[in-house]
Amino acid sequence: MKFLLRLDEITESWIVWIGRVTAWVAIALMIVIVFDVITRRFLVLGSTKLQELEWHIHAVLFLFCLGYAYLKDAHVRIDLVRERVSRRTQLWIELIGCLFFLIPYCIIVIYYGADWWHRSFEQNEMAASATGLPYRWIIKAALPIGFVILLLSAVGMAFRKIVQLFGTPDMVQIVDEREKAETVHLDEVELPVNGER
Repeated sequence: MKFLLRLDEITESWIVWIGRVTAWVAIALMIVIVFDVITRRFLVLGSTKLQELEWHIHAVLFLFCLGYAYLKDAHVRIDLVRERVSRRTQLWIELIGCLFFLIPYCIIVIYYGADWWHRSFEQNEMAASATGLPYRWIIKAALPIGFVILLLSAVGMAFRKIVQLFGTPDMVQIVDEREKAETVHLDEVELPVNGER
């Protein structure tokens, strides 16, 4: 069990680093969007390359942060059943979801995404528009890479749930404290009232 916990810590540290570094891409996205809007609106210059760059940056931002969002429980959950059952049942739901849904889905997307990227690379695929960005295969590589990151997150989460279900009480406490420290839900955040700080 200690080995699983250590593997989870190692994968989590890498995924958190990737997520935090990738989050800075949002600034580049905002700069490109603002520049594109200003040049189109005031200088009447439309640029297909800028618009394509916007969705390329957005795709990288989204795909590379998926794993981070999953690890930090920052993704959208529609919990119709999970919140109404015992903690142990919640752990089983998460473990089964990882093992039978998320991990296989990631493997399928990685497999077909890598093939999609490889065909694009071999053909040196360009944008459909003559004024679009060249080297379409670069952005297509983001799909399998992003899902590899999500797969690592899912494997790490499965390790956590195994430790929480079958580990010793002290190991369970370590995982529980770590999860509690890194997860902040919106319903737990106290918002200032009437301009208070």
